[in-house]
Amino acid sequence: MASQARILWLLRLHLNQQFIGSSRTSRKEGGVGDNVTMTGYIVASLLEMGVLVTDPVITNALSCLRPVVRNLGNTYVTALLAYTFSLAGETRTRAQLLNALNSVAISEGNKLHWSQTSSGDTLAVEISSYVLLAVLSVQPLTTTDLGYANRIVNWLVTQQNPYGGFSSTQDTVVALHALSLLAAEVFSLEGSSTVTVQSSVAGEVYNFDVNRDNRLLYQEKPLKNVPGKYSVGVKGSTCVSVQAACFYNIPPPIKVSRTLSVEVKVARDCKVRGADLMLTITVKYSGAKPTTNMVIVDIKLLSGFTADTSLLGSPPDSFAPLVQRVDAGDDHVLVYLKEVPKGVPMTYSLQLKQVLAVNDLKPAVVEVYDYYQPSDAFETTYMPPCS
Repeated sequence: MASQARILWLLRLHLNQQFIGSSRTSRKEGGVGDNVTMTGYIVASLLEMGVLVTDPVITNALSCLRPVVRNLGNTYVTALLAYTFSLAGETRTRAQLLNALNSVAISEGNKLHWSQTSSGDTLAVEISSYVLLAVLSVQPLTTTDLGYANRIVNWLVTQQNPYGGFSSTQDTVVALHALSLLAAEVFSLEGSSTVTVQSSVAGEVYNFDVNRDNRLLYQEKPLKNVPGKYSVGVKGSTCVSVQAACFYNIPPPIKVSRTLSVEVKVARDCKVRGADLMLTITVKYSGAKPTTNMVIVDIKLLSGFTADTSLLGSPPDSFAPLVQRVDAGDDHVLVYLKEVPKGVPMTYSLQLKQVLAVNDLKPAVVEVYDYYQPSDAFETTYMPPCS
């Protein structure tokens, strides 16, 4: 309770200060860094925590948001505010925002979603999830509401990766929140279904039974005739989600970011057999903002090498500026940078130790990307000299 009270107090303080002195924008805000967006976030958070809509902080914030509802030209903010006013129980404003969203919805058969641009973008999952939350946040839900929500869900599940998440941390959080809310609304202990997956090649048939005893159990089977044609059939009375995932290896694609770049230089004493490698990694940012969001440097290790991350230090060591965290795995190292200032190259060193001689060594990849916008990425490769 003390922790929740502190969070609530900080949110109240932030609202009461009206965000004075904050000029930086962040992609954490869906690419929109303005007071309307931030106010929408905070009001929704307070209402989710159980703060009454009659609380002065809430009423004052909603009073600031109402005048801008008619002039919104941003789909992301419209969806966010639709959810905020749904939580607040303001049906008229909610209906106005949902009508505006309906006019720009992208309908594809039994699927429905929204995007910031006509060509699609990485915010589509988050926008569509906020609309779904808005639809589900008013009781009682009608059959029409559930049918509308189901069309959004049909699109959202097509965007999930094989591990259940989406393209970034933030859209995963919002999407799973929305999907779990729908699951709670339609949950029933009754009923069962059988999913049948059958190959066009005779003899390969898989049956998945879903009932009240295993409805929360994840079931999977490897398919034998790939590439090939498979049919999926369902019999029963319950809702079942089915996903097919295909894993394969490809040469590293060339990623070119308009704002981020990374350069790797490799040094080694070629006179010493099996000598250590010293990587010098330089990250640069040349975008429109004075600094980036959090940036991840993902360093894949060469086969037969391990990493000594001591030169990266433990924050806040001065010889590794802006490094907030370092995670070292068996085959790669993740370096979390708080930010990268515009026009200021940030250089870091990493020592690799050879533990096993490997013939026909292949290049390893170093990738840099924006934590909140993973599509903003750049990668390069490196090889040891005199290998």
